[in-house]
Amino acid sequence: MIESTQDRILDAALRAYGTHGFAATSLDALAEELGIRKQTILYWFPSKQALFEAVIDAAVVDLAKLFEVEASRGLTGLDQVEAIVGSVFRLAVRRPELLGLVREVTRPGSLSVDRLAEQVTPAFDRARDFLLREMEAGRLHRSDPTMLLLSLYSTVVGVASELEVQRAMGLAPTMRGTVARRQELIRFLRAALTPEVGEA
Repeated sequence: MIESTQDRILDAALRAYGTHGFAATSLDALAEELGIRKQTILYWFPSKQALFEAVIDAAVVDLAKLFEVEASRGLTGLDQVEAIVGSVFRLAVRRPELLGLVREVTRPGSLSVDRLAEQVTPAFDRARDFLLREMEAGRLHRSDPTMLLLSLYSTVVGVASELEVQRAMGLAPTMRGTVARRQELIRFLRAALTPEVGEA
């Protein structure tokens, strides 16, 4: 299938924004990489900010599909948490630019964080409801589901995608290292989320 010019621009912009950030990405550099004129980008996207927001919209659709697949498997409790962790780590290996984009959008001062928040709110609400149900069923340790979800997001995405921090700590960004970090994270989460005896 031949990719349209618009899709090529979105793909290149996702890689650039997710790898180098919004400020370090220029439309001139994108145009040169794609072998097109800057005016062609501006035909499809009237500004750098408009392109950034279109990339966010497309990325949210991709991320939502991934998590809907996991949610539809009917897993409960810690098994569901572990499946989501596995999906995030696979995504970090296959498409690191997607998680890089999420990190970029959620940085302090981002002009697009409200756009992302608006689009992920339904998924956030479903995840929070899942955690609450599992706590009430006694399959997860009781805590504030909203704070737990924020902590899970920060921990899982951070461990899966913060390669610069990992390098600074002497952790090699190899496939073996990624698997080891995922397994250690799952052990940590299981220890933190396993209900105490008699908790229901």
